[in-house]
Amino acid sequence: MGKLNVKTIQSLVKGDNKKHSDGGGLYLWVRNPYKTTWRFRYSIGNKRREMTLGCYPELSLAAARTQAQAMRDKLVEDEDPIVTRKQKKRITIRSVDDLFDDWYRNDLLNHLKHPEIPFRIYTKEIKPDLGGYRLNSVAPSQIRDILSAIRYSGRPSISNDALLILKRLFNHGIKLGVVNTNPALAFSAKDAGGVERARDRALSIDELKFVFDVFRQHQISFSRENYLACCLFLSLGIRKSELLGAKWNEFDLENKLWSLPADRTKTSVGIDIPLTYQVMEMLDELRLRARDSQYLFPARRSSKYPHVSPDTVNRAIAKLFGKEP
Repeated sequence: MGKLNVKTIQSLVKGDNKKHSDGGGLYLWVRNPYKTTWRFRYSIGNKRREMTLGCYPELSLAAARTQAQAMRDKLVEDEDPIVTRKQKKRITIRSVDDLFDDWYRNDLLNHLKHPEIPFRIYTKEIKPDLGGYRLNSVAPSQIRDILSAIRYSGRPSISNDALLILKRLFNHGIKLGVVNTNPALAFSAKDAGGVERARDRALSIDELKFVFDVFRQHQISFSRENYLACCLFLSLGIRKSELLGAKWNEFDLENKLWSLPADRTKTSVGIDIPLTYQVMEMLDELRLRARDSQYLFPARRSSKYPHVSPDTVNRAIAKLFGKEP
């Protein structure tokens, strides 16, 4: 019988960077609310090794235990699970979906701070058209069609992101020896969303007044939490993910200071943000609305995020103005 259970895990994934053992070499690694993985640790030939089994919640507790038992069975037969997995890669990686799954589990999860971003772009923009294709059957014209479709939908930056993901994905396949060429290699930013430049467009005072008037006119469809979030974005000058993922223990309300930790900033540098009296009033209201949650903006329904999803405010605003988020 393992040490973990479903209810315990749902609580643990809301916590900070920590490893939680289930026993028998299996443990859950909670790196942040966006990144939780199942890992298996073992020893063979006087060497200690460990491997990623999958990402939670995609890989459930029961499925992780089943995989861990299969690994232990291999060890009884003096088989190294990591070596066995590598030997099977050439056989099991046949489609674009297979290749992305390998890249995600063995590279992105271990090296990116936010692996959910390329995962989301692949799942939404690339997988529907390419996911089931055999690796060496993907043509450059299919890459062009995907990039064009995203660009013509009015999302040039996403088109550029998709191109970068496709290039790196097929490079990963070349490195593993499961694909011969990279069909995205010849494309550049001009074939996708164009060269991106720093934004110099800012909303005027009149535009801001108009936007917030629209917010107030639609209080039923645009929630009070969304309204307060938008007010805080402007008041504090922070990124969306930094605010929506904020915890109450980051705030020193007595001294009117928010200490944003380094592991939640884009630059990985902690920031101390002074709080004005207007911001303090908004935080007092959020405290009442959050009840006993550790987050300023707790999840409003069952979700993989313990707090409001990064896309929630975007979608709410887009709905008000009739735009695709």
